[in-house]
Amino acid sequence: MSSFTGVSIIDGEQCCCEASAVVDAGGADSGYHLLVVRGYSRTKQELSAGESITSDVFTIGGHCWYIEYYPNGENPDCGDFISLFVTNYDNSLKEPLETKFCFSFVDEVEKQTPMYIRAAGKTCRFTDGHCSWGTDKFVRRDALERSSDLKGDCFTIRCDVMVIRKDPKAEDAGGHDTKVLLSDIDQHFNTLLQTKVGADVTFEVSGETFAAHRCVLAARSMVFMAQLFGPMKETSPVIQIKDMEAKVFKALLSFIYTDSFPVMEKDSMEEDAMVEVMEDGQEKEAAEDEMLLQWLQDLLVAADRYDVQRLKCICEKQLSENIGVSTVMSALALAEQHHCKGLKEACLKFIQVQSPSCLQTVMATNGWDHVVSTYPSVLKELFLKFASNQRK
Repeated sequence: MSSFTGVSIIDGEQCCCEASAVVDAGGADSGYHLLVVRGYSRTKQELSAGESITSDVFTIGGHCWYIEYYPNGENPDCGDFISLFVTNYDNSLKEPLETKFCFSFVDEVEKQTPMYIRAAGKTCRFTDGHCSWGTDKFVRRDALERSSDLKGDCFTIRCDVMVIRKDPKAEDAGGHDTKVLLSDIDQHFNTLLQTKVGADVTFEVSGETFAAHRCVLAARSMVFMAQLFGPMKETSPVIQIKDMEAKVFKALLSFIYTDSFPVMEKDSMEEDAMVEVMEDGQEKEAAEDEMLLQWLQDLLVAADRYDVQRLKCICEKQLSENIGVSTVMSALALAEQHHCKGLKEACLKFIQVQSPSCLQTVMATNGWDHVVSTYPSVLKELFLKFASNQRK
């Protein structure tokens, strides 16, 4: 279990970090620290790109750390984003220190488990010459400002740090083997999926086959429970899955077995498309964002189809944080079709605050015509929101 190392509070009115209760995690190799940003809008106004506010120093795994908060990005290239870095504050590191870390909003509990941090976080080596690691694009500021994570001009970041010991017999302060204390059930289930040992059901998806275990699928999904053990259960040796890409079904299986959000896979056709995009002079980042949004939409549809609610919620939250003028209507249609209230509200709120020129761009997209013809009630809700804006 991660040890709590206290809270640091950034006061936007003074643009400094207040003294706060900081707890020494002692010998614990896994811990987290909370960074509360009060007066967010003031920090955004007062600090330029590349300028940061730091948290108090906290201790995890016998090492000292602090968090750096960049409200306007760590450099001009990420000026539309909030950047976050964790920095080692030891006087000197005798040897490289390997860690995994994860930044999340305090309510994003799915990103705060040891299994998620091990699966999603890359191993970073802290040295005297490279003492800081982080993410320069933690969240777009406009996405944060539309989200429920920002409340009363305040939000809270959780920073999880996991120190990796080279010595397999490393012990914590209580003499316990730290490797044994960390949960690794996700790794065992992932091994079960990859090795196919004991697999008793096969799925065929877009020409690819996947072996799995009926009991695992049924325990995680009521749809699989009905399909594999219900009165109308499948009796075919190979179950055909239609209207789904193989990589999406593979990601769905991965989440079912490990409870960790899967990494987006790119197939050869997508790689070729990326090359063409670059040759046409378009930015690589924009193309990657488009692929990510499509991936999230496909995964949300799969999660809804098989009633994997936690995966559906994670996809919905990530889509809500990545709404744009060109994609908002397709996201709105998806939200209406799959009963995603949070995503729908985020889309309506996004449209509500756009300028007339941006609204014209939104109305020129194919998604607009689709929503108008398929979900006319959504248009009525949108008009009501505009009307409420005028009354204010």
